[in-house]
Amino acid sequence: MTFLRLLFRNRLAGFGAIVLALILLLVLLVPVLPLQAPDVTNTANRFQPVFSDGHLLGTDHLGRDLLSRLLHGTRLSLAVGFAAALIAASIGSAIGITAGYFGGTTDNIFMRTIDMLMAFPYILLALAIVAALGPGLVNALIAVAVVNIPFFARNIRGITVGLASREFVDAARLAGMGHFKIITRELLPNVLPVIVIAMSTTIGWMILETAGLSFLGLGSQPPQADLGSMLGEARSALITNPHTSVVPGVMIFLIVMSINLLGDGVRDALDPRLRSGALSRPLPRTIVKRLDKPAPRIDTSDVLRLEALKTEFHVGKRTYHAVNHVSLRVRPGECLGIIGESGSGKSVTALSVMGLVASPPGVITGGAVRYRGQDIIDAPYGDLRQMRGENVAYIFQDPLATLHPLYKIGKQLREAIQVHHKVSDAEAEKRALDLMRQVRIPNPANRLDVYPHEMSGGMRQRVSIAMALANEPDVIIADEPTTALDVTVQAQILSLLDQLRRERDVAIIFITHDFGVVAQLCDRVTVMYGGRIVEEGTTGDVLDAPRHPYTKRLIDCVPELGGGKRELAAIPGLPPAVDDLPPGCAFAPRCDKARDECKQHDVALREDGDRAFRCLFPEGDTA
Repeated sequence: MTFLRLLFRNRLAGFGAIVLALILLLVLLVPVLPLQAPDVTNTANRFQPVFSDGHLLGTDHLGRDLLSRLLHGTRLSLAVGFAAALIAASIGSAIGITAGYFGGTTDNIFMRTIDMLMAFPYILLALAIVAALGPGLVNALIAVAVVNIPFFARNIRGITVGLASREFVDAARLAGMGHFKIITRELLPNVLPVIVIAMSTTIGWMILETAGLSFLGLGSQPPQADLGSMLGEARSALITNPHTSVVPGVMIFLIVMSINLLGDGVRDALDPRLRSGALSRPLPRTIVKRLDKPAPRIDTSDVLRLEALKTEFHVGKRTYHAVNHVSLRVRPGECLGIIGESGSGKSVTALSVMGLVASPPGVITGGAVRYRGQDIIDAPYGDLRQMRGENVAYIFQDPLATLHPLYKIGKQLREAIQVHHKVSDAEAEKRALDLMRQVRIPNPANRLDVYPHEMSGGMRQRVSIAMALANEPDVIIADEPTTALDVTVQAQILSLLDQLRRERDVAIIFITHDFGVVAQLCDRVTVMYGGRIVEEGTTGDVLDAPRHPYTKRLIDCVPELGGGKRELAAIPGLPPAVDDLPPGCAFAPRCDKARDECKQHDVALREDGDRAFRCLFPEGDTA
């Protein structure tokens, strides 16, 4: 059911599936339908028009009923197309998996043979095979299958080469599995979805190729009919009696169109990266459907301010409240830390600022994001695009994924500058070199001429910081930029960010799950859980005297060096699913201080001077 739901979210694919299902239903019912014999001739009734008495679609040049011949011919053409696709996929995939797995001489022999087949135009190769075997539908099927084997072999071989060097294949070898078991149990299940997708997108072409051979008289032979032979027989009467050509032509069009549309939908529905329901390309900005909009504020002391921000993910009938009435602010030169477990809403909050949450399925449904007092959530896309990178810049967690693998570092830095400012290549080059020096990359002139994969993780992260600084933004949002780095490099990156924000008066929003990082870098800290803020305050106050039990448990999870033996605390249970939040406090099911009152009503955010927390029985409260 999940597959069908995903398939029919693509309306064109659903339309193709319905059309193909109707055609298949008709051809399956051919034996029980009251049809005339398809091969009985009656020259007295030749070329009867459509809707003639006893002939719904008319007759051909020999007086044979076109409806009967059309359904029998469609049945034969579909059978040949599916059979050819199955044969080509089986043989081609076997060749591709074998060549990709064994490599070396086996790979060279198989692939050079495939290259020889691909050296001939496929239609000429098919004609040559049929000429050698003789006319006939079975021989046409063989020819179509053979010319499509290279397509499957090449695709599957490329995928297998990448899989054959993976750790799970090495583990199978070490476990004593033979080559046949590794291929059938480890590799085949991984490439099977690709084979199915390739078949779904090539069956239509195979039907066309078979029809083309029959049109030339090399496929089905009289009196046997398929769609191609019906077109071939009707070509002499195309002008005088066009319906004899239009009827099989329309059927070929419907079959091929429906199979191709369905193939696109099957490809999307089987792609695990798209199973979230986002079957279409994300929009350039997050969809905004605000039900409530906060009143304008005059205070502009904050460079960036979020007010009751709500961001949801609409997946089918479910609504995921990823960001639920989040309000926070950051002043120039200030570093605000956002901390919480994975899934607490930190990254979605950061991406919502510049409308970067993928839509579909993401939707901003409430609140405001104010940059220097101006609400930018529903700003024109041109203005928002200009602000990205120039006013608010991002540093993401994995620079190897965000940097373009095929462009050199210098080109990417120049592009980041020239997108927002009309400067010459020489000036952009000079600016890029200066940025590399500012982030303390050694030998920066030579580093501009390398690709991302030629740099270490720490150096790539410095390049990401340089790109964020390229247009001198007022706010930098750093989304766990040190998570994948070792402790030494992490300390260098944190020190660099701290120095840059003090020198440039840049506001930084630093997203992390490590209170040790917060203590080193941040002036204030905001703790998130279940898409909501549960505590905020200055870093010193929160670390010294946490008020929310969740904050205290997070701090207790941080190891201390030189402090003697101390038991590291663990938070029981798992974070809540934001599509089914429990009533009352979301942390109550995991909290050892929870009472019945915590689970009955929503808990408001209580403000106490510079502190705010969302708890009825806070830490340190003796009442």
